[in-house]
Amino acid sequence: MSIELNTLYCANHPNVETTLRCNRCEKAICARCAVKTPTGYRCKECVKSQMKIFDTAVWYDYPFGFAAAAVLSLIASSLMSVLLAFIGIFFGVFILFVAAPTAGVIIAEGARTAVRRHRSPSLFITILAGVVFGALPSLLVNFFFDFQLLPLIFQGVYLFLAVPTVYSRLSGLQLFK
Repeated sequence: MSIELNTLYCANHPNVETTLRCNRCEKAICARCAVKTPTGYRCKECVKSQMKIFDTAVWYDYPFGFAAAAVLSLIASSLMSVLLAFIGIFFGVFILFVAAPTAGVIIAEGARTAVRRHRSPSLFITILAGVVFGALPSLLVNFFFDFQLLPLIFQGVYLFLAVPTVYSRLSGLQLFK
């Protein structure tokens, strides 16, 4: 008794033999076309169509998210400037490395509330622009009126730590599993 197997070829690469199939549409896919998901391998088209379901932002979420992030970032960056002035450099650096990511979490949750938990990659980028825009007044005041290098570095470190924190909170990006 012999079993004859039909050779499968990738739907996107007709010269590549494969044994994989998309677990949603059953299309034959090769290892280059396969996207590993928690439920198995899927073709890129099925993954894209599934991601569109999670794009829930509407047009007015963009200005609300931007404004919420900008206001919260303005408050946080102003507090970072005050922190340096009153606490000093030594303790200020230690507190900055704790306070900036914490401010990022607060900004992300405030923006998430403002947009009613709607999601979209472009919405996340708009909120990040709000974070940077909100920090600009503190940067400009330190640059033009009280030009000292240390407050500018503090603001740069604040942005360097807060922006990725906001993005990872909003997008669900997990750096460590």
